[in-house]
Amino acid sequence: MDTQTRHALKGDKLAKATQSSMDWMSDHRSNVVRWSIAGGAVLVVVIAALIFWNVSNSGANDALGAAMDVYDAPLVQPGVPKLSGEYDTSAERAKAANDRFVAVAKKYGWLPQGSQAQYFAGVTYEDLGQNDKAEAELKEAAGSWNKNLANLAKLALAGLYRQTNRQDDAIKLYNQLIAKPSDTVPATAAQLNLADLYAAAGKQQEARLLWAKVKDADKDGAAGAIAAQKLAPAQ
Repeated sequence: MDTQTRHALKGDKLAKATQSSMDWMSDHRSNVVRWSIAGGAVLVVVIAALIFWNVSNSGANDALGAAMDVYDAPLVQPGVPKLSGEYDTSAERAKAANDRFVAVAKKYGWLPQGSQAQYFAGVTYEDLGQNDKAEAELKEAAGSWNKNLANLAKLALAGLYRQTNRQDDAIKLYNQLIAKPSDTVPATAAQLNLADLYAAAGKQQEARLLWAKVKDADKDGAAGAIAAQKLAPAQ
């Protein structure tokens, strides 16, 4: 077969293949159009979702930051004129911060900032003596997927239980934290809190056992130093 004939056959095959593709497109034109529209719609939805996420995340950061600014605001010093942003009492400051944290938690509950706001809402409710509301918010925060935040909430909740004479509930939470610690609440921190609870309840032997464990586990750390001080004989 000569070169010219081979080229002619190749060209004929290409033409047939092209024609076949055109025929398929013609037969399935409606499906192709639907697929193209669907693909474009999905892309639009994805882009819109990303924009919404970024805008919401930025708004949540700003709102949580503003609430934290109130929570950390200074109090008026005796004999000194009140400055802008200062509060007369810690209760007044806690109330102002609580209002903001609750608002952030409600608006951005589906974002990490919303869960963080819920934790601080619980803490500020406790500061205000509203223990039922504090417990409800801290329980929600304790169920967070974020282990660091969840453990902080459990630690605060255990403290609330201690203050309200629910020692068994506090002990249960401290033991959970000891079994599953986190960066925010290491096992030694939970052990020290549990030891203090036992000591306050007159269970000195249980307390000393925990202090000894902390001292051995954290020889050069702050927790170990606290435990060693607790174990030292009274002067």
